[in-house]
Amino acid sequence: MTHAFPCGTLFLDFVGTLRARRNAAPTEMLASPESLDDWFVESGMLDAAPGADEADLATAVDLREAIYSVVAAHLAGEPLPAAALAEVNRQAAGLPVRVQLAADGTRRRTGSVSQALVVLARETVETLSEVEGLLRECSRPECTQVYIDRSRGPRREWCSMKTCGNRVKAAAYRARRHSRTG
Repeated sequence: MTHAFPCGTLFLDFVGTLRARRNAAPTEMLASPESLDDWFVESGMLDAAPGADEADLATAVDLREAIYSVVAAHLAGEPLPAAALAEVNRQAAGLPVRVQLAADGTRRRTGSVSQALVVLARETVETLSEVEGLLRECSRPECTQVYIDRSRGPRREWCSMKTCGNRVKAAAYRARRHSRTG
């Protein structure tokens, strides 16, 4: 698996395909049409690669950045940027991925890149309109992943305990151990 899905929310995991966003050289996980195809399949949005091309990749990155702009404004309690909001709403108006029940009782998901982007835009619209105060950015300084904190409290600090939470706790342990021996 090439891509990570720590948030449990597809549109936020999609935004996270530009890793360490505030670093001087962030890591682009959607560097090719093939990596976009891989993301759709690995995320479970589509059962087979849609066959993305360069234009599809550019459209996907534009939507990702529009979603990020809307999410960042939402986090900061600022008005949502008009151009980004218009892009999310434009994408949300399309036809989504086709979902069917197969004869063997399994679900089949088929569609194009544009149909998969519709699903992400719609999830953005539906989720952001319902999660007031629950959006958080990961507390690990190097991470810029945003997640929905549905923990009891809500006191969740990291996008994923497996990755960021473990790194922060391990670093704190090493620092405590080093201070005792040094």
